[in-house]
Amino acid sequence: MSSPDLFQNDVAIQWCPGCPNFGILTAVKKALAGLGLKPHDVCLVSGIGQAAKLPHYLRCHFFNGLHGRAIPVATGIHAANPHLTTLVTTGEGDCYGEGGNHLLHAFRRNPHITVIVHNNEIYALTKGQGSPTTPVGEIRSLHLHGVEASPINMLAVAVAHRCPFVARGFALDPEALSTLIMEGVRWPGLALIEVIQPCITWGRHPLDWYRERVRPIPETHDPTDPKAALSLLLEEENRFMVGCFYKNATRTLFGARFRQRFGETPLALEDFPDVQRTMEFLRNFRSTPRT
Repeated sequence: MSSPDLFQNDVAIQWCPGCPNFGILTAVKKALAGLGLKPHDVCLVSGIGQAAKLPHYLRCHFFNGLHGRAIPVATGIHAANPHLTTLVTTGEGDCYGEGGNHLLHAFRRNPHITVIVHNNEIYALTKGQGSPTTPVGEIRSLHLHGVEASPINMLAVAVAHRCPFVARGFALDPEALSTLIMEGVRWPGLALIEVIQPCITWGRHPLDWYRERVRPIPETHDPTDPKAALSLLLEEENRFMVGCFYKNATRTLFGARFRQRFGETPLALEDFPDVQRTMEFLRNFRSTPRT
């Protein structure tokens, strides 16, 4: 085990004082340390938003990209260098809204990455508009008569598509959340971990309101049973339930066939063919008759 202090940097944190995002940051550091990783072993990828700032506050590799586009970047990073532990830190607007299509196709491709979604049910960076997970009827800055569109239940969608690891944590319980993150990183394939992350600035409820409602998944739940996982996730009163809903280790990993053919050496360390060989290949490709 390494120390969380290894991942500490000196960048000034721009979140509101007391924001539950600090709990997620603590959980990520503890998880990476608990996995025995060093900063050079890790790559964090994010898009745009308050959650997407998290990689700025960790000492490791990171890529801060476009709004909603973190998952395809992370998929490419993992495919190019499977020796890196690759995680995405994102918000529900970034990942379920702008980036929802990329997440759906990640369920199909199954890259070995861990996606941590901060879900505060609003767009907090832009002053509290309704997000893809805002409950129906809630009055927000651009929904003066209440949100009309029903919220997306992305964890249920993930189980329906047999995402290998589907879980939910709570930002105010970083110890339990770090355990979930460690399990998700270790699990082969795509891990989707949604985190209940109340907003203390634009949210409608105090933190204690969430503490009173968060509860663990029943010990009798079988996480290998997708029907049981969907049964829990489709009940509205369970939206504050935390723990691992579903596990499936039988799916082929994205990039596995490529690595079987060409080996586990990261592309950055491969010897690429010279220009003449590349041009010859392209000429042959272009001259191949179509059938």
